[in-house]
Amino acid sequence: QTIFLQDNGVVQIRHQDLTRLGSLHYLYLQNNSISAVEPGAFLSQGQLLELALNGNLIHLVTADMFRGLEHLRILYLAGNQITRVQDHTFSHLQRLQELHLQENSIELLTEHALSGLSSLALLDLSRNHLRTLGASSLTPLVSLQVLRVTENPWRCDCALGWLRTWIKEDGQRLLSSAEQRRLMCSEPPRLSHLSLVEVAPNSLVCIPPVVQLEPSHLTVRLGESLRVSCQASGYPQPQVTWKKASHGKAQLSPRGLVQELGPNAAEDTGSGMLFLSNVTVAHAGRYECEAWNPGGVARVTFHLAVNMSSSAYSSQFWPRLPEVLDVSQELIYEQDSMDFYALGPATQTAIAVGISLLALTAVLLLIMIYTRHQQYRKEEGGSYCTSKEESILYVNDYSDGPTTFAQLEEYRDDHGHEMYVLNRTNPVLASASSRCPMMTEGYEGGPPGPRNGSQVAYEIHC
Repeated sequence: QTIFLQDNGVVQIRHQDLTRLGSLHYLYLQNNSISAVEPGAFLSQGQLLELALNGNLIHLVTADMFRGLEHLRILYLAGNQITRVQDHTFSHLQRLQELHLQENSIELLTEHALSGLSSLALLDLSRNHLRTLGASSLTPLVSLQVLRVTENPWRCDCALGWLRTWIKEDGQRLLSSAEQRRLMCSEPPRLSHLSLVEVAPNSLVCIPPVVQLEPSHLTVRLGESLRVSCQASGYPQPQVTWKKASHGKAQLSPRGLVQELGPNAAEDTGSGMLFLSNVTVAHAGRYECEAWNPGGVARVTFHLAVNMSSSAYSSQFWPRLPEVLDVSQELIYEQDSMDFYALGPATQTAIAVGISLLALTAVLLLIMIYTRHQQYRKEEGGSYCTSKEESILYVNDYSDGPTTFAQLEEYRDDHGHEMYVLNRTNPVLASASSRCPMMTEGYEGGPPGPRNGSQVAYEIHC
């Protein structure tokens, strides 16, 4: 029922190593050099109650490693090289009561990493590299009685405010007073060397992300590669991710899309580099850079256009393209582009014809306006200028009273034109001479007045 294999040279655990040990209750493999556990290696150990894997070289734990251990009560994984615990890693261990993860290098405990551990009473995460811990991570632990999270480099910001409140209100029974005092802040610098419970709630703050993208638009040729830098600032340092979007929805990234992280290659780095190699038509479109931290989320868009003309790739591979994709050698622009050359040939022709018709209409309109203007000027000239045969035109200034209709009937010329004959003593010839040369015909001086073969105009007084 019990096997002691500690302090040996075991380097891995394979599926066939334990198949004949189905009655084991206790298995001790601590202080070896185990770096890998084959998935399903413990499928035959359905009766196992205690498993010790502490003091080894394990850096990754997965749910497949613990399949078949439904009755396991205690699991020792302390003193390994584990850096993160993924979602549902311990979902097969529903009867587990103690989980020892201390003295690893755990930096991240995902939201659902401890899901399924409804019977867990003791959780030891002390002496790791945890900087933050989400409240949702501990939600499944409804039976928890002892929590050890001391000696981690805690980042005391808004994301850890819940833990301070929880310790003050409900965590007294899980954390001793000594452990509470050892829950030290390592950053920000102004709070370092203070215990989390000593920090004022309004000092646990976050700065939302701000994103800078360079460049925001780019056109590349087929087969080329590109790098786009997405810089994010904020506190804590935002995590940056890239995705290809279509009409506001995320798409699966095309082949060749690689996200390069910052110099430390950490998950929460604020520098994300988008790298596209061997660009194809499928890469064209809109990409979204997203930066998030506990303070908020910021997004910025990058537009990529693919130029298919005059490239070595196009000339080399064009004969084979029609078999795979319906494309042309014209410039390929980003989706929803308003550039004229991004439109189809039929659309371009229709626009050109429309512009030509508008120009022709404008010319005809100008010609019509000019013709009407000339006609109007002739008609206007005709109202002042008459032939030599017409009678003299007099203008009524009403200087001696109104003219009756009967009087007007008496003053008509041979052509039936009405004449206002009331003041014939003040003819005006100079003002009309330029417009009606016939008015000055035969006038050579002397007092103004009617002349044979000439026309005389009279001044108007209204």
